[in-house]
Amino acid sequence: MNIGQGAVHPVEAPPMQTEGGGNVPLPRVRMMDIQGTPGTVGGLVLRVFQLLFAVVALSVMATTSDFPSVTAFCYLVAAAGLQSLWSLALALVDAYALLVGRRLQNPRIVSLFAIGDGVTSTLTFAAACASAGITVLIGNDLGACGKNSCTEFETAAAMAFLSWFTALPSFLLNFWSLASR
Repeated sequence: MNIGQGAVHPVEAPPMQTEGGGNVPLPRVRMMDIQGTPGTVGGLVLRVFQLLFAVVALSVMATTSDFPSVTAFCYLVAAAGLQSLWSLALALVDAYALLVGRRLQNPRIVSLFAIGDGVTSTLTFAAACASAGITVLIGNDLGACGKNSCTEFETAAAMAFLSWFTALPSFLLNFWSLASR
């Protein structure tokens, strides 16, 4: 049997950094610190906007007197409530991580965030689509906006779409950082 012997090639060590003068080490930028991922300022901003839009959609829809009569509007209230709670919890986690200087790049945490973002954003998008469809039916096809709260329904659906639009980047960035490991 002919087995080759491995060869070791020495590699030069980088020059030593000394204190003072122009030899101040540069801060390291990691690829995992992409804005929008958990524990970054961009991630916190996305969570705050998700929370804001979901709370506005929930508030506007819940203040109308005739939303319980339509299942799609009840679904929007439930989905916006879930999105609000999820976004609030993760905004608090992001704010805490920023305050103490921790990175939230543990694969289990990122997978939890990705799954939660995927579920809540899908539910919010489905509820916004259903509410927008019923609003178009009431306004355009039935012509019954005079006795219904079409403006409030449209506003709630639009806020739900904006909440989904800000939740989608969170899901995609979390999923991408999880898949790129």
